[in-house]
Amino acid sequence: MTQTQHVYPWQLNVWSTLTQRFPQVGHGLLFYGKKGCGKEAFTQQFVTWLLCLDKQPNQPCGQCSSCLWLKSDTHPNYVYVTTDEDNKKQNAKIKIEKIRELQPFVQQTVDGWRVIVIEPAEALNTASSNALLKTLEEPGERVVIILLADHYLKLPATIRSRLQHYALDRLSDDQANAYLNEHLNAEQQTLGTLLLNLSNGMPLAAIELASSEWLTLRSEFINDWYHLVSQKNMPMQYASKWNKQLNFSELIVMFEYLLADLVAYKMEQNVKNSDLDFSLLAEQYQLEQLFDIYSDVHQAKQMVEQNVQSNLIVDQLFIKLMNVQ
Repeated sequence: MTQTQHVYPWQLNVWSTLTQRFPQVGHGLLFYGKKGCGKEAFTQQFVTWLLCLDKQPNQPCGQCSSCLWLKSDTHPNYVYVTTDEDNKKQNAKIKIEKIRELQPFVQQTVDGWRVIVIEPAEALNTASSNALLKTLEEPGERVVIILLADHYLKLPATIRSRLQHYALDRLSDDQANAYLNEHLNAEQQTLGTLLLNLSNGMPLAAIELASSEWLTLRSEFINDWYHLVSQKNMPMQYASKWNKQLNFSELIVMFEYLLADLVAYKMEQNVKNSDLDFSLLAEQYQLEQLFDIYSDVHQAKQMVEQNVQSNLIVDQLFIKLMNVQ
């Protein structure tokens, strides 16, 4: 888990609620919110505060043995559970063995509090969820189990019902814009609205997007895409060009944003890339074809995880984009 510790302005109410209620915070907590809301940093700060031996009302001391153990990732009363290090694929699951291994930890008798963090909670499969239920029902004294999720409704209802829920992505437009103005340079600030559009209104994700290599290349890609499909010519040249312009992950991220907006435009919904014109490109495709392309992109990402050469996948993608009736 990230060692960054921070409580962002839009999370101060949740922080106050948790710290003021302590130690009556409940043994099962669910922290959820969209990607880029800062829930990971908030969780790390709260874990540090919980375990701190000389905690202040609003922050850990940062100097006690507990704080130092956490900084060095050696705290005996803290367990972090995630997917296997060697299995970081998109749909990787947290296996039941990892949850079963928590039993001795929650049942032991030690001084102080014990904390378990499970992230991402959506990665719990049926078996590991059922095993976790038993731990949540009989947690032991002074044990706090924290689950982190982007989409809490993806968790089984049986798990959700045993947790106290805290949303960490509730912020106003003013808060988002103020944070961007403070952390972006003058040139990037002019793109503030666009960046927030592309990041579902989450400032941390917007700041990350601001430095993306593809951000300034979107219009050029749309033009190439239109020429490719309208002229039915040179797919390999375009594929070679974009293989050189961007690495595979950056190219696919950009393409998915643009494809989603193309679908939205066809369905007469608002687009996130509000500075781009999708009208000509939209005339070239039926909705069903765009959904097929989206499916191909999903498969392409899985193929790259299986070590298929990414340049071959990009070649196939451009051929697919061209070959529409």
